[in-house]
Amino acid sequence: MNIAILGYGKMGKAIENIAIKRGHTIVLKVSSDTINYTLEQVDVAIDFSLPSSAFENISNCLHQQTPVISGTTGWLDKYHDVVSLCNEKKGTFLYASNFSLGVNIFFEVNRTLAELMKGLPQYDVNIEEIHHTQKLDAPSGTAISLAEAIIKHSDYKNWTLETPKPKEIGILAKRIDSVPGTHEINYESEVDSISIKHTAHSREGFALGAVIAAEWIHDKIGVFTMKDVLNIG
Repeated sequence: MNIAILGYGKMGKAIENIAIKRGHTIVLKVSSDTINYTLEQVDVAIDFSLPSSAFENISNCLHQQTPVISGTTGWLDKYHDVVSLCNEKKGTFLYASNFSLGVNIFFEVNRTLAELMKGLPQYDVNIEEIHHTQKLDAPSGTAISLAEAIIKHSDYKNWTLETPKPKEIGILAKRIDSVPGTHEINYESEVDSISIKHTAHSREGFALGAVIAAEWIHDKIGVFTMKDVLNIG
């Protein structure tokens, strides 16, 4: 495939390396100062740009009938606008807060655990996430996805970065140099604790998942998630 990389930072470069190893060609690399680019020779675009650029990049792809996947977080207030545009243009769009194959399995473990814990009010749940200091948003999109899944399958109502009130999930977001991404869910009671944890060792897992998603989506039409790519649920 001919691939465009929208956002040529550390993740963009990791995606480039993986894509080339898998036999693809990078025909366009869009940095934060690139304007008025065209996608005529592009089979699929992969967006890991800045939150301030993501909506414009994704919209540009949809207007040019180019399938696009995005792993950029911090722009999701406009997610439904993208879905509407995708449906209007009969385009192709996939968003994931995390493309790691392991994290997407972790999402399912988190959902199942939340369902099991719903009838046990003696346990309080909290989330801890750690990322590198260059990450601009907090909490991470992955932590938000984890929290939203717990809320959907429990009696919790919302999440917070502050001291949690009853029915709130407290999220602790840490920023430490050179940490690709760690997420831990903790259920605490007076008598014991239950924890599940995912630790990324490098960006390679995120990059591989993004390229696999691009390979899967390039000949499809519609709005998709990593559950579709991995045939989960």
